Amino acid sequence: MKTNSLFILLGLLCCLYFSSASATSAQNNYKNYCWQCHGINANGMGLNIIDMSVQPRDHTSPKAMGGRTHEDIFKVIKKGGLSIDKSVLMPPWGDSLSDEEINDLVNYLYELCDC
Repeated sequence: MKTNSLFILLGLLCCLYFSSASATSAQNNYKNYCWQCHGINANGMGLNIIDMSVQPRDHTSPKAMGGRTHEDIFKVIKKGGLSIDKSVLMPPWGDSLSDEEINDLVNYLYELCDC
């Protein structure tokens, strides 16, 4: 009985670790790829907006983010703004991020907006 409990505990700890690692990785990827335009507070007020004709999306706004499907957000991160008929200023990150990293980033964006 003790052995089964130990395996269950180890399994739970692994799940928590990998879940936390994915969140940390998504946060780091957000910092590396998104902050410049979407802002340190994810509110669309990044350093690059001075030179932009279109303001980046506010990732903290349920209104701005709530209507977007997981697939749309995944596609815009992977293939850029033009892939969903949005701003040409949103670059494609598919060559820099794996599909798994993009999925984690989409989930992180939903956390930011509490959608």
